[in-house]
Amino acid sequence: MYMARSIEDHSPYVQGVNVLSAGKKLRELREQMGLTLRDVEVSSTSLADTRGIEEFIINPSRLSDIETKGVIPSVYRLYVLSVIYRADFTELLRFYGVDLNSTAADLAICQPTKTHRLDITTGRGNVQMPVKLDPGFDIRRTTDLGRMIENWGLVPMQYLQELAKRKYTYAYVGTEDLTMYPLLLPGSFVQVDEDRSRVEEKKWRSELERPIYFVETRDGHVCCWCSVRRGEIVLQSHPLSPVPARILKHPQEAEVIGQVVGVAMRLAEWYAPDEQEPQQPSEVDEGEPKELRRR
Repeated sequence: MYMARSIEDHSPYVQGVNVLSAGKKLRELREQMGLTLRDVEVSSTSLADTRGIEEFIINPSRLSDIETKGVIPSVYRLYVLSVIYRADFTELLRFYGVDLNSTAADLAICQPTKTHRLDITTGRGNVQMPVKLDPGFDIRRTTDLGRMIENWGLVPMQYLQELAKRKYTYAYVGTEDLTMYPLLLPGSFVQVDEDRSRVEEKKWRSELERPIYFVETRDGHVCCWCSVRRGEIVLQSHPLSPVPARILKHPQEAEVIGQVVGVAMRLAEWYAPDEQEPQQPSEVDEGEPKELRRR
């Protein structure tokens, strides 16, 4: 059971984090800069006046409580301390158990039902990744990758960004989005290449070759097959999906963001959709597949 806390709590522990230790670290940073409690007050007041944010002000008694009595500073005061001490704000957050590098892993706590973009701040912190593989690793053979990794290391995320040669968008397929079931399961993460936003029109030998596109409509986002004709776009679902296809005006009602070029999908927890009859369109044009419906 969790209890509500005030903005600046006096408890010496927050979910196992010793805030007294955090206060001690802040005091060490201040002393390393040769600053007094009064110096911090003057600097914080100056920033508060410049930015027009009164919450930036840190008086000596409050700073002393933060350093010695386990008082947790507000986000405003923690930011000011990071500026005055020339310290990384994310590092000060880690003093209190808030690690922004865990954001991606913590996404699992919530599983939205609707498909959406993933707008996560990139380029901050480090990521742990393989930096050395077994020389016997052969990409042509299926392998237990865990056994092929000889060494893990921390790599700054800004370095990884330099490896990207295209602009990608990342999206999450909602837990109730069955548009491309069973080819693309609900709860999947997809990588979208925005440079491939033009719908390809040709005959495909199999459904695995046909491009899947990430499309934004007035109702939200969807991953689907597409075809464009006469100023309209057909959002085609998988034949085994209970979701009917749709015809929308293009690009007024539907915009193709890009092509899905990568997917991370769990297979252990997939489920079959409930048996239901696809909705029958009230009006269809001659020659159109029965499953299509207009909006």
